[in-house]
Amino acid sequence: MTAPGFWDNSESARAAVEEVRRLKRWTDPHADLSARTHEALELAQLISEEQDNELVAGLAEEVTQLLAELQQLELQNMLQGPDDRRSALLTIHPGAGGTESQDWAEMLLRMYTRWSERQGHDVKILDLLPGEEAGIKSVSIEITGDFAYGYLKAEKGVHRLVRISPFDSQARRHTSFASIFVYPVVDDTVAIDLRDEDIEMEVFRASGAGGQHVNKTSSAVRLRHVPTGIAVSCQQERSQFKNRATAMKLLRAALYQRAIEERDKAKAEVEATKTDISWGNQIRSYVFQPYTMVNDHRTELKVSDVRAVMDGDISQFIETFLKKFGSKAA
Repeated sequence: MTAPGFWDNSESARAAVEEVRRLKRWTDPHADLSARTHEALELAQLISEEQDNELVAGLAEEVTQLLAELQQLELQNMLQGPDDRRSALLTIHPGAGGTESQDWAEMLLRMYTRWSERQGHDVKILDLLPGEEAGIKSVSIEITGDFAYGYLKAEKGVHRLVRISPFDSQARRHTSFASIFVYPVVDDTVAIDLRDEDIEMEVFRASGAGGQHVNKTSSAVRLRHVPTGIAVSCQQERSQFKNRATAMKLLRAALYQRAIEERDKAKAEVEATKTDISWGNQIRSYVFQPYTMVNDHRTELKVSDVRAVMDGDISQFIETFLKKFGSKAA
């Protein structure tokens, strides 16, 4: 018979299981690397006594793999924040500039989608408001996978684009901005003071693609948390019920992030952590003309292959940032 009060609390049981899983994510890779390193040392000793070209090639390949996995484990060791292991909610908002900035926001959406797919993460669009001519006015996506938030928190901030605009008939060079913000996905085990009487709900007709039903019925939902003023919306689903459920997820994440900042004695609410989407506030610049260069202004890492970066090759920027700022990254 189970001792009273030990396993009868389902939340405590789930928390204990999750803690075991979290610890195993650290101990299992370490044990595996340690065992394989000892095997490699034994193989090196054997090769020193009896030369064998096939064994030498195999050892070289194993050492290369071990070094890559060790570097990854060292990087993961920097992700020890309370929410780093969680999945992420990422939002993109274009700055001033109309179609040009909205197109830039859509380019960033593709970049983060491609990066997430390379990591083996699942990507789901929670809310997307398309631009009138091209691009997007705003988008929220959920990126599901281990440590998605831990890595993507390095991307918070303003991203700047310099290129010859395809929307300018005179082919002039334009500068555009878009703001990235990242929240950790929180589950029901996280206590958040979210009362029905504090939430105002507004329904409206969804815009964009999706057929007659989407545009003719009030299926889109906007939720506003009255005490904090935080507002979120969702219009991706045909069902008003599903849109409300997704909006609640976004609202919970925003309120959780705000609670974390208050716990850390931050003086501003979540939205106040977003800097102006303008000159002087960018964390990274992407230059297409007159030369090609992506420059991270926090780490001074510069990459000339801007096309590869836009295709999702941003791990080098994330890793360099985490190595410089570690667990203090926010």
